[in-house]
Amino acid sequence: MRTNEVIKRTMTGPKLLIGVGLTLVILGVLWFCLEKVLPIGRLPGDIAIEKENFKFYFPLGTSVLLSIAVSLILYLINYFKTR
Repeated sequence: MRTNEVIKRTMTGPKLLIGVGLTLVILGVLWFCLEKVLPIGRLPGDIAIEKENFKFYFPLGTSVLLSIAVSLILYLINYFKTR
């Protein structure tokens, strides 16, 4: 193996982690900024139970909506990529 090939193989892991980290930071900032405009996290179907010393929140409606959106985006990417 050449030295360049070894360097390319070892650098893919850190670059991937940096890319995933930056993506999560960007999504977090967008979520924070758009939280007041869009009702993501407070949709019908989200389960919220609040008692005196207990809070439980399960974003079921938001999870379903995000799952459908991500599935649609991935389907469209795959559709146009194979075309």
